[in-house]
Amino acid sequence: MSNLLYSQSKDNYNMWFQYLMSAKITNKSTLTALTQYRSFDLAYDTRLFLLNAYVDYEVVENIKPAAGFMFLTLESYNADDSKKIRYEKRPFQQITADYYIGRTSISNRLRVEERFLSNPDEFQVRIRYLISVRIPFNKKGEKERLYGILKNEIRMNIEKEEPFDSNRITAGFGIKTGKNSALEIAFINQLETGKTSNYGFLGFRNTFDWRKKNQ
Repeated sequence: MSNLLYSQSKDNYNMWFQYLMSAKITNKSTLTALTQYRSFDLAYDTRLFLLNAYVDYEVVENIKPAAGFMFLTLESYNADDSKKIRYEKRPFQQITADYYIGRTSISNRLRVEERFLSNPDEFQVRIRYLISVRIPFNKKGEKERLYGILKNEIRMNIEKEEPFDSNRITAGFGIKTGKNSALEIAFINQLETGKTSNYGFLGFRNTFDWRKKNQ
C-alpha cells in the first residue's frame, strides 16, 4: 500500500517544460517544431521527453491540414518503485481550424496518431481533439504584452476495451518577451481512468519567417 501511495504522489505533482518554434516556409505552409521535458518533481526525476515536428498547409483561409512525426521517451514507476522506460515513435495527421470572436482567437485541432511503443512492443491508434482559446488582455490599439490561455483536449483510443485515454485542461497566461517570442506559464490538470495528474507548465515560443531565404 505504501508503494502505491508513493507512486500516486509522483503522479499528482509534476513539471512540464516546453520550447516551441513555428516558421513560415511559404505563403501557405508553416513548419512547427517543439521539444518537451516532463518530470515527477521540479526538474530531475524524468517522466517524459519528446521531439515533435510537423508541416501544415492552408488549403482555404484558416483551415490547415498537417502531417508530422514525434519521438518520445516515457518513464513510469512500477509498484516496487523501480523505473520502467518505454520508447515511442508516433507519426500523426491533423487538421486545424482557426477563427476569432472579437479579438479572442479560437483554434480547433483534430489529430490522429499511430503509436509504435516498445517494452513491450505495442501498436495503438489514438484520436485527439483540442480546443485552444487565446484572450488578449491589452486594450484595442495597445501593444500586446499579456494574454490568457485556456485549453481542453480529450484523447480517445481506437480498438480498445476502454476507449477513454485522458482529458487535459490548461489555464494560464503568456508574457510577450519580444515581437516574435513569448513566455507562457500555466497549470495543467490531466484526468485519466483512476488517476489525476497536475503539472506546472513553463514554456517559451518563437515565430520566424523563412520565406525570404527560400526566394
